[in-house]
Amino acid sequence: MKVLANDGIDAIGKSLLEQAGFEVVTDKIEQSELINGISEFDVLIVRSATKVNAEVISAAENLKLIARAGVGLDNIDLKAAGKAQITVVNTPNASSRSVAELVMAHAFSVSRMIHMTNRIMPTEGKERFKELKKKASKGFELTGKTIGIIGFGRIGQEVAKMAIGLGMKVLVYDYKGRSFDLTIALHEQYCNHNFQVTLKGVSMEQVLSESDIISVHTPGSAQVIGKEELNACKDGVVLVNCARGGVVNENDLKNAIDSGKVAFAGVDVFESEPPVNDTMLHLDNASLSPHIGASTAEAQQRVGIELAEKIIQHLR
Repeated sequence: MKVLANDGIDAIGKSLLEQAGFEVVTDKIEQSELINGISEFDVLIVRSATKVNAEVISAAENLKLIARAGVGLDNIDLKAAGKAQITVVNTPNASSRSVAELVMAHAFSVSRMIHMTNRIMPTEGKERFKELKKKASKGFELTGKTIGIIGFGRIGQEVAKMAIGLGMKVLVYDYKGRSFDLTIALHEQYCNHNFQVTLKGVSMEQVLSESDIISVHTPGSAQVIGKEELNACKDGVVLVNCARGGVVNENDLKNAIDSGKVAFAGVDVFESEPPVNDTMLHLDNASLSPHIGASTAEAQQRVGIELAEKIIQHLR
């Protein structure tokens, strides 16, 4: 059987598939040519770059499985896949830790003004050193702050664990209002001890009005944060979006930053990628990254292994 890893796959995952008898092709087929090249493959592996739309699926005569190397499935037409009796799988466990660490990286970046000093110091560091030091000295600690997490799946729970480890208060919005028992495992290098924390879901209104930092982790790309929600936040809030472009309205966020309602933003995902305008790119009070939430060596290795195991299990 032939596997097209159109957005790549970790070497270990590729090796596992080949050991199981699969032929794995990693040469990328451009989106415009995919409908012409997909028919010879039994399995298609994608990340977020390749769009598996109805047109592609209708041309996939031999396709039995679509495997998403990641969590979100919004780049796959699930209805069309269902009609074609093509199974769709993803890897919900593999990248949670990496995304959560990026959330905290953005929070640390803006809290200590690193996003600002790192832009200016390479070109004007000598001339503006004292000025930058004065500005950056107005940073703040995360310890003791309240973080609101909107959407409490695997990634949201990982963010909560890290925040609790930093001594932060955690508010959770879960649309079902559930309670969650989290097991926080301290690294075995330091001690062998786990402890349990119970978090009860609160209202969206409470998360918005009481949080110093808000991190969004809802599935899909439907808008969750716009002008109304931003107005409901406390003044000077920090907003982090490492979920999906479109979850936070970019124009509304820019206006909220310009007005001072939002003090800082951490943004990893954009409504269009690459961004087609400069709405977010030139904000002084934004820490930016190019959609790298799940892109760590460790996460990609876990993704590759999980994908290989699922493909082998389904087709053998």
